[in-house]
This record gives sequence, structure tokens and C-alpha cells, in this order.
Amino acid sequence: MTIDTPVWVNHSIFYQIFPDRFARSGKVQFDAEIESWDSPPTPYGFKGGDLYGVIDRLDYLKDLGVTAIYFCPIFSSAANHRYHTFDYFNVDPLLGGNQALRELVDAAHAKDMKIVLDGVFNHASRGFWQFHHVLENGPASPYRDWFHYAPDRMDGSRPFQPYPDKAAADNLASGQGSYEAIGYSAWWNLPALPKFNTDCAAVREFLLSVATHWVEFGIDGWRLDVPNEIDDDEFWREFRRRVRAINPEVYIVGEVWGEAKRWLQGDMWDAVMNYQVTAACIGFFGGDSLDLEETRRPSSFSHVKAFSGEEFATEIANVTSMYAPEVAASQLNLLDSHDMPRFLTCCRGDKDALKMAWLFLCVLPGAPCIYYGDEIGLDGRHDPDCRKGFPWEESTWDMGLRDWYKQCIQLRTSSGIGSKEAPTLLKAEQMAAAFSVEGKSSQLLAAFNSGLEAIELELPSLTWSDAIVRITNSSGVAVQCQDGQPMRLTLPARSAVVAEPQ
Repeated sequence: MTIDTPVWVNHSIFYQIFPDRFARSGKVQFDAEIESWDSPPTPYGFKGGDLYGVIDRLDYLKDLGVTAIYFCPIFSSAANHRYHTFDYFNVDPLLGGNQALRELVDAAHAKDMKIVLDGVFNHASRGFWQFHHVLENGPASPYRDWFHYAPDRMDGSRPFQPYPDKAAADNLASGQGSYEAIGYSAWWNLPALPKFNTDCAAVREFLLSVATHWVEFGIDGWRLDVPNEIDDDEFWREFRRRVRAINPEVYIVGEVWGEAKRWLQGDMWDAVMNYQVTAACIGFFGGDSLDLEETRRPSSFSHVKAFSGEEFATEIANVTSMYAPEVAASQLNLLDSHDMPRFLTCCRGDKDALKMAWLFLCVLPGAPCIYYGDEIGLDGRHDPDCRKGFPWEESTWDMGLRDWYKQCIQLRTSSGIGSKEAPTLLKAEQMAAAFSVEGKSSQLLAAFNSGLEAIELELPSLTWSDAIVRITNSSGVAVQCQDGQPMRLTLPARSAVVAEPQ
């Protein structure tokens, strides 16, 4: 089967935005006081970021080097994260409504930037019209087949419990209770998230119509929320056929934290959020700064551990060879997201760890993705702390870190690294790893030392007559070349370098 992934993704720099926390425009009015922008985020508080605020900051993103934006959900919802969708055809009015999205898409496209939206198709919310209809009418509702119910609810003998008392809700959340306690199947037994029955033809058509509607509107891709939980390959094949019929370059990227070969054969999704690379980067670049207790708080990251240089190189080789080259070049490579502690916090504030990891993403096949605020040193523990308001007061920014992000992006763009060829391991020793990376016109060296001691590496396969350092976070890096002789590379502690032949 031919694997056809969007070419534009291979050359993109993504920026993930949590809409309520990125920027306020002042154009959206609130009927009551909302949470202070600078206060610690809370599970239920709204800070008032909106899509007009994003439009106002497009020049900021353009200057950084961003070419594509991935948004957490923007459709009408009663949650600040908007994964509790109740109207899939309307942008949340607290974000500016459909008109704000229209202006955002047009403004972004005018700056050659793509827009990818979050598609929550596995489950809806208690406020979703069809679900509410069933709650009110039970088996008499024409929407009764849209969800999964306990048998005694549809014969009318027991009422649904969409708002169980705290004890029952806690029991469900702990995994001890059964969905029968609330009367319907919900994502992770959370009563607020009733799971769709995608075996129902009307549900399938509804979800597919949502997907095509917004592609026709002009978006450039879908990030699929927990799509592996819609255990139906034909649904995803039809999803791809429908959206690609409208725009052959639409990007389809799934949220799967582990291996995802099943869905990446060319007939369903293009790629996944590459959390396997995330885990490897945290484990290696974190070094002695690694906070495993915080890092492992998401259940999907319970396996994360510290890596030596050799272990890191092996893990990266496994991950990059897992899929076809076209898929590897389309992966969404990230260091953190709204679902995990920020990378900087996982590494106890060690900005050298973040710098090395970001540089590594920029030499790796796939699209590097910045979680909003990482580039200026925003930290945050697990949800909700990783969802802080972006601090727009520039005096609070780490400008050196932001400049590093820009330099790495410019290096990737100018040299053509990270398109399709995976890095080739040259040497892994102690806490260091050196790779050969293919650029537009030459072979480049990318080397990293996450250890606390300097190290000297001899690289027999590199016999350059001279070298120029393209980027490094340390003035102590030394590259020694002599015609016909192996290169010798000195890497100070916590340092990284990319060099090319002179």
C-alpha cells in the first residue's frame, strides 16, 4: 500500500496552544469575573484566552519560526479544556465563536501557517444534545442507539445518574466501580464523558460530517483525541477517505502514547504524537536533574527511566525504524503537552536539558512541536499546573532560551535536516551520543552530552579536513579535524553541538 503523507508536515514547526491560556484579546466579554491570568490554574477556572488573542500573536509565532498551530479543542464545551464537547459545529463563544475561527484561519494562511484542530470523536459530554435527549426520554428517545447503556436503564427500571454523588464518582474514578452505577459507558468511567456508540450508523455519519465540515471550512488537519479507543479500522479508513477527498493534504495525527503500527499503514492516519521520543528525551537529557516522580504521574509515562547515551541511541533507533520513512517524517515530535508535566519541570528546571532536547527534535525526522510557553521558560507540574496562562510580560521571559529555540529552527530550515533520513549513530559512550545527520548538501554532526563530566569522543567515520560549528550551547565545545584522521570531539558537561564540514 502506498503511504501518502502531507509533504508540508515534513518541513513544519508546530506550536500547541491551549486556547483558554494563550492570550486574551479583550474582544470577548464575560458575564462574571473570571480567574486571574497570572494565578495558578485550577481544574474548573477560566482565564479567558480566545482565538482573537491568537490572531493578535501570529507575528510573535511567525518570528519564532512557527509554521503550523495545533489547538486543543475549540468547540462549545462546559470545560476550560473543552474535551467535553456539546456542539461540534460551533466554536465556543468564549473563544470568539465561528467568526473568530474564520478570521484566524484566514490570517494564519496569509502568513503561510497551517491550522490543526483537536477532534474529540470517542466521547461527547453530558450537555451533548442527543445524550441529553436520552437522559430525558430513556428508551423513547430516537437517539437511544447513540451511546452504550446498562440494560436496566433502557427498560426504564432505573434512572441514569449523570451527576453521581461524590462517593460514587470517586469510586468510578478509582477504577473500583462499574459504569452500571451511572447507567452508561463513559471514557475512563468519568460521568461527564459519555462514549459514542460508533457501531450506530447515525453516529458514524454525524462524526464524519463534523470532520468534513471543518476541512471544508479551511482547517489543515485533525489531531485525534484517544482515537485508538474507537476500535474500528473501517471507521478511520472512511474518515481518511472523506477528508482527503476535500483536501488531499489534510494532516491526520492520532494521540497514541505507544506503538501505533496498526493505524499507520497508509489507509488511516498519517502519524501520531510521538510520546515515545518524548519519553526517551526526558530520560536521556534530564540526566541527574530528572524528577522521575513528577515525570511518571501520567499513567502512560510510568515506564520512563534514566538513559545512558547507548540506551538513548538504541531507543531512538527503535522508534525511528518502527514505521515507514514517510510516517517517520510526519510524526508530531514533542517534549511535553497539556497531558503531562512540562519538560522543564520533569528536569527540575534544568534549561540545558531543555536546550539539548529541543535541538535533538530539530535534527530528527518529523515535525518538532513546541508546547506554548516552553520557549520562554514556562514551567508546570501535572494537570492543571501545566496549563498556566502565557506570561506576556517580556521581562519575565528567558530571552536566551527563546533565542535558542529560534536558532535551532533556523538551523533545521536552512540546512534541510530532519526531512526523512533518521540520524545515524556514530558513537555512544557514557552519557554522550553522537549522530550523523543528512542535510541538503552535506553530512552534519549532532552530538549531545547529558552527563556532569566533559567527554572526548573519537569519531572514526568522520574524516573532515575542517569543521564549522553551526550551533552549540557551550563555549567549551571543541571539534578537531585533520585530513584522513578520525575527528575528535570534546563535549563539556550538559552540552550539545551541530557541526558541518568547512
